Amino acid sequence: MNRRRIFSLVSNKLVLPGDSILVFFSILIVLIATLHPFNFYFPDSFSLAELVDSFDNTSFFKDQVNNILLFTPLGFGFASLLQRIRMKATSQFLTVILVSAGLSLTVEVLQVFLPSRTPTPADVFNNTIGGFVGLVCFYLWNSQSFIYTLMRIENSRASRSIKKTTLFFIGYILVSFLISIAWQQTTNLSNWSLNYPLLIGNEPTGERPWKGYVSDVDIADRAISKNEVLQVFEHKNDSKYLGNSLLASYQLTGKGSYQDRTGQLPELLSQGQSPDIEDEKGVALSSSHWLKTREPVTFLSERIRETSQFTIMTTVATADTAQTGPARIISLSSDYLHRNFTLGQQRTDLDLRIRTPMTGANGADTKLSIPGIFADTNPHDIVITYSGATIKVYVDKSQSPYSLNLWELVPKEQKLFYYGLSFIPLGICLAFLTTLAKRKLTFNRLLLPCGILLPSLILEGILVSESGKSISLKNMLLSILFTAGAALILRWRASMVLRKEAFNKEQ
Repeated sequence: MNRRRIFSLVSNKLVLPGDSILVFFSILIVLIATLHPFNFYFPDSFSLAELVDSFDNTSFFKDQVNNILLFTPLGFGFASLLQRIRMKATSQFLTVILVSAGLSLTVEVLQVFLPSRTPTPADVFNNTIGGFVGLVCFYLWNSQSFIYTLMRIENSRASRSIKKTTLFFIGYILVSFLISIAWQQTTNLSNWSLNYPLLIGNEPTGERPWKGYVSDVDIADRAISKNEVLQVFEHKNDSKYLGNSLLASYQLTGKGSYQDRTGQLPELLSQGQSPDIEDEKGVALSSSHWLKTREPVTFLSERIRETSQFTIMTTVATADTAQTGPARIISLSSDYLHRNFTLGQQRTDLDLRIRTPMTGANGADTKLSIPGIFADTNPHDIVITYSGATIKVYVDKSQSPYSLNLWELVPKEQKLFYYGLSFIPLGICLAFLTTLAKRKLTFNRLLLPCGILLPSLILEGILVSESGKSISLKNMLLSILFTAGAALILRWRASMVLRKEAFNKEQ
C-alpha cells in the first residue's frame, strides 16, 4: 500500500463530516450569542419560585426573528447528521425538536444568573421553531430525503383510505383553529409583570421625566362603556359607575404622600425635591420631582391580567408642549425598556405603550399615538379604555373617542413575519396532505382549494369577532398567498425531484 493511499485513509478517519462541524459551530454560536459576556453571578441561596419568577419577561419582535434564525443552522445540521446515521423520519423530527428546545431551555436558565440578560419563555418557543425550520430546509435541499418521505406518504395505508385522509384534513383544520386562537391571545394582558410600581411623572430610573400637572388618577380592571365615560365626565364620581372594578383612586392635592382612596394600593411617595408652590392644576411634576408607589402594585397588575381589560382616568396639564421621550405621565414600569403600561407625551401627541405578547416587553413594537392632545397647557380630562385589542381614548367630554386597534397597527415587517410563521407550515402540511390523497383524484381537487382558503377565513373570523377589528381582504390574501405558495412550491419541488430520479433510472 503506497503512502498516498495510507494518508487518504487516515485523513478520512480523522476529518469530521460537514454536518458534525455545522452542529458544533451552531451550538458554539448559540452559546456565545446568548450568554456573552459570561459574567455569571450565583447567589448563595436560590429557590425554584425565584427561578420561575425570573422568566416573567417577554421578548421584542427583533428578538423573535433573531431567535428563529439563530437555531435554523442547528436544525439543518442535526437533520443531516441523523439522516446520515439512518434514523427514521419521525425520530429525526422529535430529536431535532427536543435538542433545540433542550439547548434553548438550558441557555434561558443560565441567563437567570447573568445580570445583562433576561430569560423569556417565548425564546424557548422561537428557538424550537428555528430548529424545525432548519429540519424542513434540509429535507427540501436533500433530494434523497425528500424522495424517501414522498414515497412513504404515497405508499402508506392512509393513502388508500378516504376516511383516514379526511381525518388528517380535519386535524389540519383544527390546527388552523388553534393557530387563530393563539393569534387572538397575543393581544391580551396576561404577560403583565406583577413587580412594577405605579409612577406619575417619570420612570423609576429618572430617565424620562415629564413637566406638568396631574390632579387625579383612577384605574379600573374593566373597559367602561361610552355612556359610563360621559357620566364620569359629567359627575366626577368614579366609584358610583365603576363599583368593585375600581382598583385605585388617587387625589393628588397638597404635598408629600398620596393615599389610594380605595385602600387597595400602596401610597404614592414624592421622589426628589417637592415644589414649594401648590397649583390648582394638581401636583407639579418635573425632572426633579415625581411620584412612585412605596412598593409594586401587584394587586392592580394581577387583576388586569385576569380580565385583559382596563380603564385609566386622569386629569393632566402639560407645562411644555415640546416634551419628547416620550415623557412619562403615568407608568407601570421598571425602567425605560420594560413596562406594563405608559401614558406619555411626545411633543403635542399623547403616546401610549401597552405590554402584550404582540407589542413586547416595552410595549413599543406597535405605535399608539393620538395627535394634538398636548397642543396647549390647559388641563385635559382623559379616559383610556382597553378591551379585545381595541384602545379608546376620550378627551374632554368628547362623545367621539379616538379608537385604535392593535391588529390594524401592526408594522408591515412584523405582520409578514407572523403570517409567514403561521401559514408557511400550514402550506407544507397541505402539500403532504394532497400527496396523501393523490390516488383520490376528486377529493384531491377539493382538498387543495379548501386547505388554502379555510385557514385564512378562520383566522380573520376569530380576530374580527374577538378583537373588534374590521375585515381585511389584504390580510386574507396574505395568508392565502403564504399557504398556497408553500404548498405549490413543495409540490413543484416534488415533481422536479421525481422527474430527476426517473431520468437517472433511465440512464
